[in-house]
Amino acid sequence: MYSSQISELTQHQLIEQHGGLVKRIAYHLVARLPHTVEVNDLIQAGMIGLLDASHQYKASQGASFETYAGIRIRGAMLDEIRRNDWAPRSVHRKAREIAEVMHQLEQQLGRSPMDLEVADALEMTLDQYHQQLQDASGHQVFSLDDMTDNQLTDGDSFGSDDVGPAEITENNNFERALAEAIDGLPERERLLMSLYYNEELNLKEIGEVLGVSESRVSQIHTQTVVRLRSKLRDWMQ
Repeated sequence: MYSSQISELTQHQLIEQHGGLVKRIAYHLVARLPHTVEVNDLIQAGMIGLLDASHQYKASQGASFETYAGIRIRGAMLDEIRRNDWAPRSVHRKAREIAEVMHQLEQQLGRSPMDLEVADALEMTLDQYHQQLQDASGHQVFSLDDMTDNQLTDGDSFGSDDVGPAEITENNNFERALAEAIDGLPERERLLMSLYYNEELNLKEIGEVLGVSESRVSQIHTQTVVRLRSKLRDWMQ
């Protein structure tokens, strides 16, 4: 019934009914991004995702339209961010280098390395290491969303008849690997991820909970995402 209702809606009616969802997702994402990213650009991309969702949605797959549309809307916004990547190549290279060092240290130590241990391995001072994290923060801030979108909820495969048992098993295995990687994070990083992704607090609010500055929260978040990528390197490749 809901699917037939969608097909009968005009684009104008669809935007009127679900435009609020697009704006909520856009403002939630833009709060995590550098000031150079315009929320109106995300909203525009999200509207395209909403219209695409209206054409692709299949009620027979079991998910509500709002759930499916939310995935397509956010995916369209992330695609827009990727197309207009503001991070220079040096930032990407440094983030990969940090992730590689973290992985090596974890193998050596049998635990997540501390900030100073990573800095020493990179032959940096602690302040220099924190500055590298700060420089990468804008690029890394949506990376966990990228991971889950690419591995678990890709808009092109969600609700598709082409998804078979092998893909479902792979997605379930990745989900377990991600959960285990998060469980293996240091306590403060686990708390930050919970506040950021589950409670959806912004960086300033998390800083108040942790008793640190907003910029320090940004650094910790970047370090956490890099750490997760190092733990999940086989999946990300």
